[in-house]
Amino acid sequence: MELNANAEIFQGLSNAVVDMDEERTVSLAEMSIELGIDAYLTINNGLVTGMMRAGDLFEQEEYFIPELLLCSDAMYAGLSVLQPHLKKETEKLKSRVVIGVIEGDTHDIGKNLVKIMLETSGFEVIDLGRDIPPRSFADEADRSGARIIALSTLMTTTMDGMNEVVRILERNNRRNRHQVIIGGGPVSSAFAKRIGADGYAPNASDAVRLVKQLTGGVER
Repeated sequence: MELNANAEIFQGLSNAVVDMDEERTVSLAEMSIELGIDAYLTINNGLVTGMMRAGDLFEQEEYFIPELLLCSDAMYAGLSVLQPHLKKETEKLKSRVVIGVIEGDTHDIGKNLVKIMLETSGFEVIDLGRDIPPRSFADEADRSGARIIALSTLMTTTMDGMNEVVRILERNNRRNRHQVIIGGGPVSSAFAKRIGADGYAPNASDAVRLVKQLTGGVER
């Protein structure tokens, strides 16, 4: 019965995000806390799933930018309820991650989810934000000593900026100090390999697993 209740909450949250229903999202998020459902699971299986569905509808041109923004508003409303209840992992991982959306792109929903899940997993995350020049990623990684640089984009026109980050590290003899991972709708594992990145993650959960792999963290 508990599993069924969890599944109903997750599905309801996913639907509420797709339906752009902030009030319903908040209500179900509060209900999941009352039922003692792990906040990380609720975010991942409910809110994230809903936002991925909204993204699919956007790609299919059934939703457009206004609808996508309303979906993200609903998702963030649920996040605001659940985030204070996230459990930090007992073993604090020391690795730092520099994250941001590459120059020319301002879509940051996916990046924000990855940030939240990395922080929940014990990583120190330095969020540069969106529309960030390639040089800034390399400079911040050098300044902070970050092991990982995580790059995101939802636009094919900005993908070359990811390549430029890798090239900057190579030109400055810093490639062995920082590992570069990429994500976002138009990129792929093949593209990651082509530009010399260290990995590709199609979603927030896989991004956390990838960072743990690269930094020697525990893979669950």
